[in-house]
Amino acid sequence: MSVRNIFLFISFSLFLSCSKEVKIDIPGFASQLVVDGTIETNGNPLVLLSQSANIYSETNLSSYLNNFITNADVKVVHGLDTFNLAPMNIGDLPLASQKKLAEMLEIEYNEVILLPLIVYSNLELIATANSSYELIIDYNSKIYKSTTFIPLPSYLDNIYWKPEISNPLYGKSWARLSDNSTQYDAYKWEVKRINKNTDNEDLDVIFRKTNDAYFDDRFFNGQSFDFTYDNPLKRKDSTHLKEYRRYFRMGDSVVVKFSKMDLNTFTFFQ
Repeated sequence: MSVRNIFLFISFSLFLSCSKEVKIDIPGFASQLVVDGTIETNGNPLVLLSQSANIYSETNLSSYLNNFITNADVKVVHGLDTFNLAPMNIGDLPLASQKKLAEMLEIEYNEVILLPLIVYSNLELIATANSSYELIIDYNSKIYKSTTFIPLPSYLDNIYWKPEISNPLYGKSWARLSDNSTQYDAYKWEVKRINKNTDNEDLDVIFRKTNDAYFDDRFFNGQSFDFTYDNPLKRKDSTHLKEYRRYFRMGDSVVVKFSKMDLNTFTFFQ
């Protein structure tokens, strides 16, 4: 027997000896309540309720919509006041709430208003900073509770645009922040342009965030520094160079929405 034949025989034997049958015991699926909610300064509470779906179940639009819950008892407690949240069609929400829902779901505004979803809200409850809000959900004989705190805002020292040396028509959005050393701070960065198109329509109807929109002061507590963020906005303008798609262009008028949140909220989004 040649050396080559011996080598092949040994390799094949090792391969056979290492194989074995593996059985995986997949636990049974138990549906759980899924809560998507938001509340921010000067806005109404928005809550979507649904049932978690089995990963092995059929996936289509009908089954997706059937997972949403419309018969729960939902309320928000603020101090000594209790606000009942009523199930509402998206089209019956105020314009600001419709836009906020589109931002929350990360879809276009003209798409969110077409969704046949029920949102729990209360138009009399307008959130304020430096306040706590407790969400209480009574569904299927179970009570779910969660509390969030809206901190006082922190203001940016400055916002500016810095053109790139390689192409002065494009540049990043920059800002300067002085962080408070006496407290924990967590932030969220969102932007939109307020320019108009040729039909005098808003280029950006809603705010958008980058993939790293959430950050806290773990590494810069009490410091002042300059930082930059990419442009997350979608462009239909074919004249915008692709290699600068994450840059703002000269002539863009940009609004920055700089939000604060408590530690639990930041931890969830992280």
